[in-house]
This record gives sequence, structure tokens and C-alpha cells, in this order.
Amino acid sequence: MEKTSSALWKRLETLYATKFLANRLVLKQHLFKFRMNEGELFRDHISQFITLLNNLKKLRFRLTMKIRLCY
Repeated sequence: MEKTSSALWKRLETLYATKFLANRLVLKQHLFKFRMNEGELFRDHISQFITLLNNLKKLRFRLTMKIRLCY
């Protein structure tokens, strides 16, 4: 029922922005707590991990990883 595009955009932001941030936070929590369960197949674990990363990518989440090698 909005009459201008800016009013419509603001209305859409109020409806969906908080849901977007909440989804992003939940997915980030899943990523940080992601562990392989006892008896789980490795390919299933990797598949779940890739799905999680793809879902985060859809929400424009940027992941930077620092890998530390210990010798």
C-alpha cells in the first residue's frame, strides 16, 4: 500500500532485515559449533559442512580463515 518506492523499500527493510540478521546469527552459531558426531560418515559430515557454508554465502557472510601449521 506504499505510494513511493522509497517508502516501499523502508517497509520491506522493517519486515525482513531483522529476520535476515537473525538467520545469519543462527548460521554463524551452527558453524562455530559444528563438530563431527561419533559414528557419522565423513562424506555426510563434509556434505553438511558445505551446505552450511553455502547457506552462509547466500546471506553474504564472509569467512576468513587463518591456518596455523604446527611442526
